Amino acid sequence: MASPPKLQRIVELFAGAPKDLRLEALLEYSRTVGPLPPDLQGHRDLMEQVPECQTPFFLATRIDDDDRVQLHFDVPAEAPTTRGFAGILAEGLNGATAEEVLAVPNDFYSQMGLDEAISTLRLRGMGAILGHLKRQVREQTSPVH
Repeated sequence: MASPPKLQRIVELFAGAPKDLRLEALLEYSRTVGPLPPDLQGHRDLMEQVPECQTPFFLATRIDDDDRVQLHFDVPAEAPTTRGFAGILAEGLNGATAEEVLAVPNDFYSQMGLDEAISTLRLRGMGAILGHLKRQVREQTSPVH
């Protein structure tokens, strides 16, 4: 299964861009990360930290009654690469179904050509962010035993 349509469009835009513009585009996405909802502001204890990231990165995933995913990220502005990845995830996955989110390829950022633009260490952090996000979605959609 392919990525949700919004994320697939982002992947295709990055893949088609010259290498030097990919990092610039990633930095643009860092500006699109919205503020946390009031109930999460100042409450990192209600969010999950992604310890694999060099940057303090916290995320919360919520699924509404229509099985639509909403993502919330707390990542410092001083980490534009990581914040940019959060912006891509928010833009590409907010409003997608849980099934669509779980079907996203774990290395979709390689299809974007980001592996040519950023370090392996940062790529591992990106993979970890997606892994934590998917685990949260799975936990919220699994039937209670």
